[in-house]
Amino acid sequence: MAGVLVTLAVLAFWLYSLFDVITTPEDEVRNVPKTLWVLVIILVPVVGGLLWFLLGRPTRGAAEDGPLRMPRRPAPPRQDPPKGPEDDPDFLRDLDKRMRGEE
Repeated sequence: MAGVLVTLAVLAFWLYSLFDVITTPEDEVRNVPKTLWVLVIILVPVVGGLLWFLLGRPTRGAAEDGPLRMPRRPAPPRQDPPKGPEDDPDFLRDLDKRMRGEE
């Protein structure tokens, strides 16, 4: 039973590492190209995954502008959330007319 759990844990870690490499943008990968990271993780599952998390994965902390780290991308400008129909005075006026039967 313990062997099955260890096998499932290794498989889950391997899949998570592989999908993390695949979904990481190419320009954010550190040290070696993304394709090489995929090959390392496929050929050496546990060690490759550990190396990815230690050496290849982009850092997402406060110290992102170190010498070996990729610069942070600027955040997209925030937009106001869409307004609902109850915030539109024209819609409310039209709704009031329709409810009174004044079309």
